[in-house]
Amino acid sequence: MIEKIQSLLAEVSNLTAKHTEDAENLRVKYLSKKGVISALMDDFRNVPGDQKRQVGMMLNELKQKTQEKIQSLKEQFENAESGCSDLDLSRTSYPVALGTRHPLSIVREEICDIFKRLGFSIAEGPEVEDDWHVFSSLNFAEDHPARDMQDTFFIQNDPQIVLRTHTSSVQTRVMEKTQPPVRIICPGRVYRNEAISYRAHCFFHQVEALYVDKNVSFADLKQALLFFAKEMFGADTKIRLRPSYFPFTEPSAEMDISCNICGGKGCPFCKHTGWVEILGCGMVDPNVLDNCGIDSKVYSGYALGMGIERITNLKYRVKDLRLFSENDLRFLEQFESAH
Repeated sequence: MIEKIQSLLAEVSNLTAKHTEDAENLRVKYLSKKGVISALMDDFRNVPGDQKRQVGMMLNELKQKTQEKIQSLKEQFENAESGCSDLDLSRTSYPVALGTRHPLSIVREEICDIFKRLGFSIAEGPEVEDDWHVFSSLNFAEDHPARDMQDTFFIQNDPQIVLRTHTSSVQTRVMEKTQPPVRIICPGRVYRNEAISYRAHCFFHQVEALYVDKNVSFADLKQALLFFAKEMFGADTKIRLRPSYFPFTEPSAEMDISCNICGGKGCPFCKHTGWVEILGCGMVDPNVLDNCGIDSKVYSGYALGMGIERITNLKYRVKDLRLFSENDLRFLEQFESAH
């Protein structure tokens, strides 16, 4: 009996079928009331008592494996005949519309790609920051207006914990931990306590760049700005730099580009001047370098920063900043063809 069961186990493991009828015939041969296994069950009464336990376990194993084998053969043919083994029956019969990329994401990646080609790497930092990294390390005086409640969001009325007002805080964190050369861009969301309107919001997005090394000059900054402007707005784009003031750069400047809408001829968008401001920049103030543990007598650097919404307005002519955060599908679907 034991040898016969072992032989059947080997036979069952090698069972094959060419179609559904073959699988059914195998079921009848082995598992029907007059089948091979039923015959063995009937003969079980003649097994010696000292072998009944072992033979009984082997019979159960034989029956279970035979059932599994024949069932797998049947399922194989059922799936092949139906042709829908991978069909998700819970899926909707209507095509699902693909989402679109947000215009701010499109422009942010384009800005980052341009600076990556100049050798810059991306750096990120926390949005909830401390006073040192947002203000003090960047040469902001104690009575600077940017520290006022009207411009800055403070956490739980703690003047030392704020929502960052610019991504310059990422630059200070990197300079504290990294010795020059430093060449980074810092994209991210920033917050300011301003009234929401078509031209201002309480949160927006920035990309800032920082380059610190030996013998970095204003000429290096100007060349990087010119390259960025031509890559972003076209080869015919012109730039101009106007003197300005920022606590963390000296000298400081604001950069204008020739209006990409009218080509510099003058239009309502550029207020008929032919120029549009897009960013602020300057040479890193020596105090900032010293505050971050970098010897300002050995190293110098430049920094620049721009609002992503501003650049997006110029590229797509979006007149109301609120559209960027209202999730209006009528607005967002206009960018479905953008890659």
